[in-house]
Amino acid sequence: MAELKETRDGYGDALLQLGKEEPRIAVVDADLFHSTRTDRFAEAFPDRFFEMGIAEQDMVSTAVGLSLGGLIPFANSFAVFLTGRAFDQVRQQVALPAANVKLAGSSAGITQGPDGATHQSVLDVSLMRSLPNMCVVVPSDPEEARLATRAAAEGDGPVYLRLSRYPTPVRREANRPFEIGKAEVRRAGNDVTLAACGVILGRALEAAEALGGEGISAEVLNVHTVKPLDASAVLTSCGKTGAVVTIEEHSIIGGLGSAVAEVLGEDADSHIPLRRLGVADTFGESGTADELLAKHGLTVEGIAGAARALLKTKA
Repeated sequence: MAELKETRDGYGDALLQLGKEEPRIAVVDADLFHSTRTDRFAEAFPDRFFEMGIAEQDMVSTAVGLSLGGLIPFANSFAVFLTGRAFDQVRQQVALPAANVKLAGSSAGITQGPDGATHQSVLDVSLMRSLPNMCVVVPSDPEEARLATRAAAEGDGPVYLRLSRYPTPVRREANRPFEIGKAEVRRAGNDVTLAACGVILGRALEAAEALGGEGISAEVLNVHTVKPLDASAVLTSCGKTGAVVTIEEHSIIGGLGSAVAEVLGEDADSHIPLRRLGVADTFGESGTADELLAKHGLTVEGIAGAARALLKTKA
């Protein structure tokens, strides 16, 4: 069985390597450096690591100051606090002037688990996606997180990286290039598109395999960049299959499902049925990650079932 790791681990690995290669990389953290995986960077480069305490708003403002001084700062906290508690600072100081600040929201989604609704970030993509100038990337496994972190550092301007503590195998093929803003066909198909982002992509791939055993050809689209959305890839895949299920460990309001719906709704030639699979209009709750994923239909069978139901509508 493949080793299970978390996307936050891939992020921590990338940050450490970037610190060795680029002296402008700096890190600020809100008293969570073990959980956000910035502890390795802190140990290796103490002069470029700034522990801000439980003060996310001040942390974001400090990151902006570092960027104005020519550094490339990564600001870190739980996703729910970084995007919620510090939203005003992110809006006014990062997004509005398009500051070169990278935001890493860790322990995102319902897979944050037993800490419950107060700590489960199911609205962060919606919040960050609504901000002009903000790029939103949701890596699917540790290797993709490593590549996304490097791509964020190399580009100019604000980036929000959504990171998870949910263990997942590395499914990304070695040497597959990664480009922010470019969705990837991870499995070709003709009957239905499964468009997914984040750690739930693995279950979409497994659902596609299960559907294949029933004679249903499902195409799996890895939409790791929710903003800017690769509209061309979405329209091409959905145009080929004629139906699409969006799958995300996030609210179906404002996230990937909404982004895909907007693209399809604004295309004059598109008459493609859509099913958004994710967290309904609700907050999270305490439970294990797998219990919560099952409750919201984010299982292999839940995804396959949504695809079957949608295909009946298509027919």
